[in-house]
Amino acid sequence: MLNNNTLIEATDLSRHYEVSNGLFGGKSTVKALSSASFHLQAGSTLAVVGESGCGKSTLARVVTMIEPPTAGQLILDGHRISGDISLTDEQRAELRASVQIVFQDPFGSLNPRQSIGRILEEPVLINRPSVSPTQREQQAREMLAMVGLRPEHYDRYPHMFSGGQRQRIAVARALMLEPRILVLDEPVSALDLSIQSQILNLLVELQERLNLAYLFISHDLSVVRHMADEVMVMYLGRVVESGSAAAVFDSPKHPYTQALLSATPVADPTREQTRIRLQGELPSPLNPPAGCAFNPRCWRAQDRCRVTAPELSDEGTHIVACYFPLHD
Repeated sequence: MLNNNTLIEATDLSRHYEVSNGLFGGKSTVKALSSASFHLQAGSTLAVVGESGCGKSTLARVVTMIEPPTAGQLILDGHRISGDISLTDEQRAELRASVQIVFQDPFGSLNPRQSIGRILEEPVLINRPSVSPTQREQQAREMLAMVGLRPEHYDRYPHMFSGGQRQRIAVARALMLEPRILVLDEPVSALDLSIQSQILNLLVELQERLNLAYLFISHDLSVVRHMADEVMVMYLGRVVESGSAAAVFDSPKHPYTQALLSATPVADPTREQTRIRLQGELPSPLNPPAGCAFNPRCWRAQDRCRVTAPELSDEGTHIVACYFPLHD
């Protein structure tokens, strides 16, 4: 059920790419994202999970307006992004400012030639040139304090900081334009385990304080379990399962989701856990298998699965795209 707090509403969102097959091979279409539908509300976290190549980062680029969707509809904060010629340049700029992204690599996402103060102030300088230098500096210093860094860090450079500190700086930079939505693209996967929990706790605190909505992209389900309200599982560009985090973790319906969860460490030593080892590699998006894309690796696949791709259907607690879903 959508309400006035809905910040993102996506319907059948797709992103396709034309790629060359070589000098005489013509072109092929890669369906990096196909018919994804979801919504995200203020103060909540939607986690998008799956193996590399499943379409998570493509979804992030579309939601942040870095790339336009090939098909489908994307509504950000009540404004339809795709195909709406009524939006002015100023409105589009404000919508872009309302959705910011934090990248995976804290070492590569910061300009080593700029001071931390300059890095934080740059988004404001570019997007809101009317803000005075004094106001920009004050905002940057306040943001440093908000993410747990000290005032003297303002004049230092990225190489002087640890990975965890750099990711705090990246979060601070993303918040400088006062966005309502943060897209977090594997925000802790490049960090040591001892630091990951600190950054995750910071994100939780910021969400509660600022009522932020998070689109949290990750392959690590132990992290997702800690962060997410809703979970969307993707495989080769398609959503295969979606629902509340509790429903997906406690009662996975799709065999792929069950395989992902079986590979996730469980803190309870008394709980038995059987690892499901998927056979084969993720198929090439240039040449996906017929029918359900997961069928070559699925132990439950039957003839029907190899002919026609299943649509998402309601399985009671959440939705799943599978002809033979798992049951408790």
